[in-house]
Amino acid sequence: MRYLLFPFSLIYGFVIWVRNFLFDFELLPVKEFDIPIVSIGNITVGGTGKTPHVEYLIEALQNDYNIAVLSRGYKRKTKGFVVVTENMDVEKTGDEPLQIKRKYSNCTVAVDEKRVRGINNLLSKRVDKKIDIILLDDAFQHRYVKSGLSVLLVDYNRLITKDHLLPYGRLREPAHEMRRANIILVTKCPDELKPIEMRILFKEFKTLAYQNLYYTNFKYQALSHLFKNEQIKIDSAYFNNSNILLVTAIANPDSLISFLEKRNKKIEHLKYNDHHYFTERDINRIIMQFEKIAGNEKFILTTEKDSIRLRDDNIVKLLQSLPVYYISIRVNFLNNDSEKFMTHIRQYASSNKRKQNVGK
Repeated sequence: MRYLLFPFSLIYGFVIWVRNFLFDFELLPVKEFDIPIVSIGNITVGGTGKTPHVEYLIEALQNDYNIAVLSRGYKRKTKGFVVVTENMDVEKTGDEPLQIKRKYSNCTVAVDEKRVRGINNLLSKRVDKKIDIILLDDAFQHRYVKSGLSVLLVDYNRLITKDHLLPYGRLREPAHEMRRANIILVTKCPDELKPIEMRILFKEFKTLAYQNLYYTNFKYQALSHLFKNEQIKIDSAYFNNSNILLVTAIANPDSLISFLEKRNKKIEHLKYNDHHYFTERDINRIIMQFEKIAGNEKFILTTEKDSIRLRDDNIVKLLQSLPVYYISIRVNFLNNDSEKFMTHIRQYASSNKRKQNVGK
């Protein structure tokens, strides 16, 4: 029955074509700023790993630049421009901005559904330090801002060249719009991706002369307790032999499930919608499911992004006595291309330094 959605994809595609036409021919306003702006985004619905890649850039640049991350704060319950602080409630900021701020306290993190206004505020006296570079999170479709460098993320397991527009497929824009990207990152690649497969992907994307193509995947880190200073190593016997209740509210947990199942076959999974705000009812369901699991060697596992929402003051009291852990991930570049990728970023940033009079 899914084919019945195809006519609606044609209508959606026409609307997107008109919108891009208006931007391409400058019939809609595009704002350019005198500061390096790197946008990180995708053209698909569902997770491609934007936040870990934003964090990768922060870690690589933070010693040399004052970085600001600007997000729309997806599913937050506030409006307008908000500078994120570490002790804020997740509903005011959204989970991903708050996660970034808590991990990188020296990084300026802000949310605004209007990116032009958000950037103007970042460059104004509303922020207490001079910003050297702005990372625009999830901004490939936000064309009202002219970013100097555009990074497009594509899931290896859901190639945009083999997908269709919404609602028949998962694409927000036609695949050929990847021409707007300066850098294309194929994410969630298998460790054993062969050179011949990379060449096939290179031809599949039909990359242009000004585009660079890289391949990345995730390296899962040790499990961290949600409330205590405790960790479980992923190669430990306890990890391999315990019963695990996995709780996720992310767009695509398949990679995590595959990783876990290679090491532990005793996994139960409770799945919620992406960015789901957990209620007391949800927590009680999780507790009941956990109590049904036999044995003493068992724990609850969630993702780092979900852990931000599980720390909400309204529900944390229900979880504090339970063994709840979260697993974080780090980006890994295949072919040892991390330095090549960062050289590209640094060259752009250094050649487009913010002018001294901007924001004064």
